[in-house]
Amino acid sequence: MLGRGDVCAPILFVGEGPGAKEDETGLPFVGQAGKLLDLALESLDFAPEDYYIANVIKCRPPENRTPLSDEIAACMPYLREQFRLIRPKIVVCLGSVASTALLGPDCKVSSVRGTWTERKGTHFTATYHPAALLRDEKKKLVMWQDLKTVKNMLSQLRDDHKV
Repeated sequence: MLGRGDVCAPILFVGEGPGAKEDETGLPFVGQAGKLLDLALESLDFAPEDYYIANVIKCRPPENRTPLSDEIAACMPYLREQFRLIRPKIVVCLGSVASTALLGPDCKVSSVRGTWTERKGTHFTATYHPAALLRDEKKKLVMWQDLKTVKNMLSQLRDDHKV
């Protein structure tokens, strides 16, 4: 289970890892959380060729628990290779596992969401994982606003001819 979307996309969304539906289909973000993400992206007029969706962890941890640090470390070479092949201009970390794996161990999604970090020409940001929105309706508006900033960053990079 590596990802879904356009492999030439300027945006890479990175989540935690597969859930039950993802294990069943072999594709990331196809369960309820994925449908919510797809709906949000469609509502904000992201084109399918604008993004690729992947996970930090490539296989589901037992009992769907949070991945352990050694599991994350074991899967990072695969994510790095995806990054190298896709060469996104924007990376959106979905949730705490992706945020800490890509932005650093002290980067809690609630404190870094909505902010941008640039590394070697790639812009990184974070927002809540769509599964969190299914548990807490209040986060939907926050994620919506965060995705609007991603859309704005994409437009800005296109205007600057960096995408």
